[in-house]
Amino acid sequence: MGEFGAGWITDVQKQLKLTDCRSIKADYGHLPNLSEVDCDRDIVFTWNGTTSGVKVPNGDWIADQRQGLTIADATSAVFAMDLPWSKLDAVTWSWQKVMGGEAAHGMLVLSPRALERLESYTPSWPLPKLFQLTKGGKVNTGIFAGETINTPSMLCVEDALDGLQWAEQIGGLPGLMARSQANLDALTLWVEARPWIDFLAVEPATRSNTSICLQIIDPWYRALSAEEQAKQAKQLATLLDQEGVAFDIGAYRDAPPGLRIWGGATVETADLVALLPWLDWAYDQIKNSSS
Repeated sequence: MGEFGAGWITDVQKQLKLTDCRSIKADYGHLPNLSEVDCDRDIVFTWNGTTSGVKVPNGDWIADQRQGLTIADATSAVFAMDLPWSKLDAVTWSWQKVMGGEAAHGMLVLSPRALERLESYTPSWPLPKLFQLTKGGKVNTGIFAGETINTPSMLCVEDALDGLQWAEQIGGLPGLMARSQANLDALTLWVEARPWIDFLAVEPATRSNTSICLQIIDPWYRALSAEEQAKQAKQLATLLDQEGVAFDIGAYRDAPPGLRIWGGATVETADLVALLPWLDWAYDQIKNSSS
């Protein structure tokens, strides 16, 4: 599920140094084989691969009766995708993604099963105060009732509350998901009518509706060296930036070269549609300048 999914593997294996663990991987554009998942073991996964444009389509692969915990990094998924909350035990996300707002604020939701684990297991490694959720062997519920460890910016909190009020006005969670899906639908119609570009995610059901990743498939482009492909894709994004049309829509630095377009609920579909002719223009520019 992209670079951030790989980061969780690094944390588990190299930082926590857990030995009894497995990693199930897939190439960019593909979802790992979820049938290989053993739900009696703890599962750590990303719901939405922001660098690959691949999302988990549903929670059908998660057993209702299981011994393990499901720990989901749902950044860029919460508020934009229909998550099966009853099957998720620890879910994290951040304010600045789907709802907009200030960065660096992580959110955490824990299930009763996750709370029981906190009280029954003590790790052998030290935990910084910021990550200590238990006190005297019991879950410190005050953290979830407004008590603070480190005081966050109250302006950021007010900004998040304002975002939630806006969400209620447009139809709540269904309205947010519909707005994001409409952005993906608009891009899908455009991609299907263009022979030079395609989604990085191979299966339509796994295509992210927030972090929409595209790859150039024109034979001219594919015949270039890997270094030249990266150069041309970067130039395409640079042209759009110079025109003031779109900013920072190049692929993630460690992902295959291409485009990454944000389709979250705060993006107006009309604005996204207005971008599309510019993508054609920028591509024609790089292709004609190289021929």
